[in-house]
Amino acid sequence: MKENTRAVITVIGRDMVGILAEVSGKCAEANANVIEVTQSVLDGFFCMIMIIEISNINCQLEELKDEIGERVPEMTVHVMHENIFNSMHRI
Repeated sequence: MKENTRAVITVIGRDMVGILAEVSGKCAEANANVIEVTQSVLDGFFCMIMIIEISNINCQLEELKDEIGERVPEMTVHVMHENIFNSMHRI
């Protein structure tokens, strides 16, 4: 895998059935490989962070974000290139 070919997806909202399936399904359609996922449910709130490999992605990240948002409209979705994520969280 080439360096800097990853993105971070976060999904937060009320828990419901099928969130992970919808998000990972859209990633597969976009040819983005899911590398790692962590998720938890806290008092009925779902929170997921997903790392995806985007070297062969067939759309823009903003388009991926919008299409994931359409699949899970009750959730807050963010999709960010790894470089931007790292810059935002550098001390």
